[in-house]
Amino acid sequence: MRESRDIVRSPRTEKAEIERPFEAVAPITSYGYARYRNEDLREHSPLFQYWRIIRKRLWLVLGITVLLTTVTAIYMARKPNIYMANATVQVDLEQANQDLVTPDRRMPLANSDPAYFNTQLQLLTSEALLRRVIKELSLDTNEAFRKDSAENSGSALRGMLVAFGLASDDSKKEGDLVEEAPLASNTELATVEEMNEAVRLAPYVDAIKRDLIVDPVRESRATVKDTRLISISYRNTDPNLSAYVVNGIAEVFSRVNQEKRTGINRKTNDFLKERIADLQSEIKAGEERLVDLKKNAGILKADENTTIVIQRLSGLNKQLLEAEEQRKNAEAQYNSVNTSPARLAALAEEQMMRYITERENDIRRFVNDTQKEITALRAKRQKMLIEYVEQAPEIREIDREMATLEGEIEDFREKNQKSLETYRKTVSDTILENLRTRYLQTKEREDKVRSAFNEQYNEAQGQNQSAVAITLLEQDIETKKGFYKNLENQQKGNDLAGAGTENNISVAEIAIPPDRPVSPRRLTTVFVVMILSLMFGSGLALFLEYLDDTIKTTEEAESYLQLPALAAIPTVESSTKRRLLLVGVNEAEEPDNSNQLLISKDSRSSTAEAYRQLRTSILLSTAGHAPKSLLITSSLPAEGKTTTAVNTAISLAQTGAKVLVIDADMRRPRVHSFFNLSNAEGLSTVLSSELTEKEILEIVKKDEDSGLHLLPSGPLPPNPAELVGSEQMKNLLVTLEKNFTHLVIDSPPIASFTDGVLMASLVDGVIMVVHSGKSSRSVVRRSTQFLHDIGAKVFGVVLNNVDVRSQDNYYYYQSYYHRDDDGDDAESSSAV
Repeated sequence: MRESRDIVRSPRTEKAEIERPFEAVAPITSYGYARYRNEDLREHSPLFQYWRIIRKRLWLVLGITVLLTTVTAIYMARKPNIYMANATVQVDLEQANQDLVTPDRRMPLANSDPAYFNTQLQLLTSEALLRRVIKELSLDTNEAFRKDSAENSGSALRGMLVAFGLASDDSKKEGDLVEEAPLASNTELATVEEMNEAVRLAPYVDAIKRDLIVDPVRESRATVKDTRLISISYRNTDPNLSAYVVNGIAEVFSRVNQEKRTGINRKTNDFLKERIADLQSEIKAGEERLVDLKKNAGILKADENTTIVIQRLSGLNKQLLEAEEQRKNAEAQYNSVNTSPARLAALAEEQMMRYITERENDIRRFVNDTQKEITALRAKRQKMLIEYVEQAPEIREIDREMATLEGEIEDFREKNQKSLETYRKTVSDTILENLRTRYLQTKEREDKVRSAFNEQYNEAQGQNQSAVAITLLEQDIETKKGFYKNLENQQKGNDLAGAGTENNISVAEIAIPPDRPVSPRRLTTVFVVMILSLMFGSGLALFLEYLDDTIKTTEEAESYLQLPALAAIPTVESSTKRRLLLVGVNEAEEPDNSNQLLISKDSRSSTAEAYRQLRTSILLSTAGHAPKSLLITSSLPAEGKTTTAVNTAISLAQTGAKVLVIDADMRRPRVHSFFNLSNAEGLSTVLSSELTEKEILEIVKKDEDSGLHLLPSGPLPPNPAELVGSEQMKNLLVTLEKNFTHLVIDSPPIASFTDGVLMASLVDGVIMVVHSGKSSRSVVRRSTQFLHDIGAKVFGVVLNNVDVRSQDNYYYYQSYYHRDDDGDDAESSSAV
């Protein structure tokens, strides 16, 4: 069966079939590729077109996918495991009484402030709290924590952000601030030290905040109802360090809240400890000085018969010491509150709680008294209802009295609320002003006592200096011992108050070192990157296809040019050495012309079938008769028009027709080189001379191998456009049409020269040759528009040099030639 289908039809048989009446010829579309278009709509769907585009650049898509996936896999494999420890803190309601609170007597606030819980959430991530955590846990000296902090701060991403000004350089902060520190006054020395300490710990604080997660705990994921629990989580490469940091934050947070509730903060405790230590040192130094003074003066004890001046001086000295100590304490309290907003807020809150308690007691007493009157009126009303009706004036009078009393209750509450708001706004300023006034009063008293002491001391200078010095020193020591006991008692009282005050913030659940890491999710990340890179590669392939302005397929030729695609000529690889009918090459190349004319011995080849298809489309392109004259041209050089013209002529000659090939490209003629003919005489000779029909036919040459008649271009004229547009050209075509069945004319490119446009109006039809994957859509469209403007009849487009192996044309050739192997189509194609 295969051999019977592959029989080469003889020229006589083909000629007989061509010369049949056109009514008897089976209807064959001029769109060679479209004969089976409607048999598989799947190939023309948008998704299928996208798939073809991606298949064409499949290696680009796969390369991008493999590259990005591999880089991501390597990066994720090198990333260390991240562990997250979690602790839970419970935040209860604050107590109204800030003094010692017993478990069986609590007085909650009138209504819970929702902002209080949110404030605690913010305080958990505050830099002040984190700095205290770093100092108490000694994280700034922990090698594991310092290494992790250095790696994060020195990352490539942070370096890029610092370079572009999107992040700050922490390495410069400490030096800059230390240079400014000496400019501060003595009263701000503590503040400057705290600022320097904050700058030093800033990188460690940033490292903790970067991996710290603080969220409220909800009852369940399905509900939005909140609890009074706060979850604290910290991520680190060391599971033990992550649990250590989380537990430290929870403990320090609870301790700070306890200090604030008891009115004792860290500064107060530090001040008391420092003052007690100073007094101990001063007492010890004074006793040593007293022993040395008595030894040097030879006095074992003070003289009992002291003068009045000495006694007064001793009293003034004692008063001066007391005034000085009172001034120091008042100054320390004022400076502590003035430089510490937290301390001021704690005192204001304590004063506010006392004020709230007093006002609540007043409201309660007033409400109770008023309620008693209302109750009495209600009882009276009930009795009167026995005798009177509801609308009676007596009943209404009682109702008005009751309404008045209830309004008084509301008015009293509103007045107290306004008074509370007013007091809340001024309490901080009042406390600060009272402390300042107390400090100024103690300082004024100290100045007065010091002035009186100096006067009395000048009077006593003439007396026993040694006795006076010993007495003063003893009194100084005794006074300091008294202050020492007072401070020690105050410290013990503060510790007792702190131990007895219940803390409303506690650690509900401590963190334990986690066993499993929470990140990185290597498989998920690699899979997502693979999908995204595949999508990116596909998008890039579609974008490159969108930027490609060339015509590659017959579908594109029809879509953009609105012309039928007569045939698609495949590319012939030189490595296969297949002997086709006549194989075209790129005109830009200049190969050996003897290798271009190849007579086919395989009529089943794709190239032979393509030219038979083109021949059939040409013969059926006009109604009633086949076209006599045919112009084959292109938009630009090197698109294969000359090769297509010669191959088309040979295909027509195989039907037994007498075909003449005219080389009208008098700018770059090449037809004579295909057949190794002389170009001494040709078209230019005929158009430039007055020759008879016989003389013209003598110039025409014949190639015996192909059976073609050839009219070369002849010598290159200086004005080829004027020759082809002359009346002589029209007469020549009329003469040649009488002697030949078909005239195939090869013209110069239309977009480059006007020769082809001039000749297009003289022939029966024009065929536009388009180089697949090279010809620009806009250039070809403009060239066809030139032909339409002059009224030329364009039969269609021949897509030349089509790569059968490309995805654009693979499906067309597979489907087309597969059908030739299946049945009668091969026979019909061979017959044509």
